[in-house]
Amino acid sequence: TLRAIARSADAGGVTVEIAESADDTFDVTIRRGSSEEKFDGLTMARGARNVFEVVNKQSTLVTLEEVKVSGLSLAERAPAPGTYPLALPETRAVAAARLSPDVYQGNAADRTGMGGLEAVEQITMLCAPDLMAAYQQGALDRDGVKAIQLAMIAHCERMGDRVAVIDPLPDMNAQQALNWRMNEAGYDSKYAALYYPWIQVANPTPGAASPTILVPPSGHMAGIWARSDGERGVHKAPANEVIRGVIGLPINITSSEQGQLNPAGINCIRSFPGRGIRVWGARTLSSDPAWRYLNVRRLFNYVEKSLENGTQWVVFEPNDYALWQRVKRDVSAFLKRVWMDGALFGQTPEEAFFVKCDAENNPPETRDVGQLIIDVGIAPVKPAEFVIFRISQFTPGAE
Repeated sequence: TLRAIARSADAGGVTVEIAESADDTFDVTIRRGSSEEKFDGLTMARGARNVFEVVNKQSTLVTLEEVKVSGLSLAERAPAPGTYPLALPETRAVAAARLSPDVYQGNAADRTGMGGLEAVEQITMLCAPDLMAAYQQGALDRDGVKAIQLAMIAHCERMGDRVAVIDPLPDMNAQQALNWRMNEAGYDSKYAALYYPWIQVANPTPGAASPTILVPPSGHMAGIWARSDGERGVHKAPANEVIRGVIGLPINITSSEQGQLNPAGINCIRSFPGRGIRVWGARTLSSDPAWRYLNVRRLFNYVEKSLENGTQWVVFEPNDYALWQRVKRDVSAFLKRVWMDGALFGQTPEEAFFVKCDAENNPPETRDVGQLIIDVGIAPVKPAEFVIFRISQFTPGAE
């Protein structure tokens, strides 16, 4: 015996037709309006054509549950032929189970949660848009959200090669978002970036009452970072970029509000007539002016990781003058390519970076403990965040 349950509360008009087939199998046809799903040759027995395995994996209209009755044979458990209207699922409110922030933090040894990501070296960004779904469902409160976002930031700071993309709480106006960022959350990190407001996208649920939904922006922002990295490089600020797939915004941020939010490290998402919906900010959540811009932090991450991977050949080599010269040559060649790509400031390589690896920073006491020290400095290009026009009035012929 089986029970069919609609996948959504608005799935009215769904019918399930059972028809006998050959060899003790049966066919299931599910209809809703002009839509039809047909599954042939099903059985109650275990295997590839088990009715529960097939329908629950392939149907978009219903899920099946087995009603177990003891003492029945396989043939007796099969559903009787006929057409059955589907009852809608009960809509009574069910309290969401409370989630502990530990679920998101996970454990490195068990490879769960954020802890499990410590074993993945290729990660460059971290976001958790489902965190806000848990908050909206009541599984997390504001303190729980803050605890998890702090854990995300701590993870990125500890790893040193990735940046957290942070979402604001839903349904906030500009002043509330500013107060939440500055007073309630109070995040301060060069390894995190915050975007506001939420964005409106097409509802992916078939037949939903509303054609659009609001979602946190972090997932789309991660996509923009990846697109900008591929097209321009990590040194390009991932801003003034069109957000693809976005239909609208719940709030149109004014220039005045932008002037308040941007200095606080809140990267605004704005709609411009004739130019679409764009990211209009590229700041981290750091109070340190040296790490104000997101592209600077991510450029350093890229350079540090590249140098780490590119100098693995050095390990266990004789730590002498010849090695120092080879290291300096290789690192300088890499940084020169970075400079030629436009990532470093300066008209010459000497103005853009320096590499020091010699007897001065590798004295005997350093070599005696098996260390090789390479000092590297780079001059990153900062984004043109403000364009200032100086306009004056003058009288022709006057000095």
